[in-house]
Amino acid sequence: MSESASQSAPEPRRRAVNWAVVLPWARTVVRVGLGVVWIVAGVLKIGDPAQSVAAVRAYELLPDTLAQIVGWALPYLEVLLGLVLISGLFTRWAAALSFLLQLAFVVGLIQAWARGLSIDCGCFSAGGQVAPGATSYLPDLIRDIIFLAGAAWLFLQPRTRLSLDAVTGGFDDDEGNA
Repeated sequence: MSESASQSAPEPRRRAVNWAVVLPWARTVVRVGLGVVWIVAGVLKIGDPAQSVAAVRAYELLPDTLAQIVGWALPYLEVLLGLVLISGLFTRWAAALSFLLQLAFVVGLIQAWARGLSIDCGCFSAGGQVAPGATSYLPDLIRDIIFLAGAAWLFLQPRTRLSLDAVTGGFDDDEGNA
């Protein structure tokens, strides 16, 4: 092959990423993923409300009466929040609630770690007191911060695919967030 022939051969064209198509699908994955996480977390606690209350008490943040209310209500709130997220109805507000709940969990974990409490977070398990050194604060915090970021993204850009918001026109943002 001559040198001039190899210089004139066209380079293959690279396809540009169509972010207007990719991002709504990526947010859909985040929305459904967060929904599944909330449902799993809630279902794992619904069967044993006394242990859910014990997990809330282990953080030593709330008065006993409030810890009981939170311990009993939290699993049902998590399941409901998960169902709303998966359906894609009121996505922005479900994301806001998800963000606030996740933020409370992050703050709770940080304060428990800083105070030297030996507890299991109770996110996907019974939770409560554990033996000293049996905690897993850093991995739990990293996971929760990732969920927190996903919820923030959905709040800021709630438009996703396969959502009831798309059917009902339930978006309250002016820019479209395609």
